[in-house]
Amino acid sequence: MPRNVGHLVDDNLEAIARIERLTAGKTFEDFDASWELQWLIQRGIEVISEASRGIPDKLKALQPEIPWRRVSGIGNVLRHDYDGLSNRILWNVVEDELPKLRRAVEAIRSSDQSNPA
Repeated sequence: MPRNVGHLVDDNLEAIARIERLTAGKTFEDFDASWELQWLIQRGIEVISEASRGIPDKLKALQPEIPWRRVSGIGNVLRHDYDGLSNRILWNVVEDELPKLRRAVEAIRSSDQSNPA
């Protein structure tokens, strides 16, 4: 995998892993009650969003079930329209979307097409 793309893939996986560690054993109520946890999760999602922007479309096409535009777009929402994003939506991203994204990014990382020729 070219260095810059590999770095972006690794950034995605590292941010997802950090969010998974932060939220292990936590409930929505824990998340909703902790502004610190909310901020950390939001920052992790921003990193995921930004790093996903640099993954080439040909690699994203290997995982068409991922809504890549939404993945990259959520960072803009968090930065510019944060008051319109509820904690419930963010928690749903953590519980429902990040596991799927992790599997997709791991598949991209291990893909023969992601390695330089």
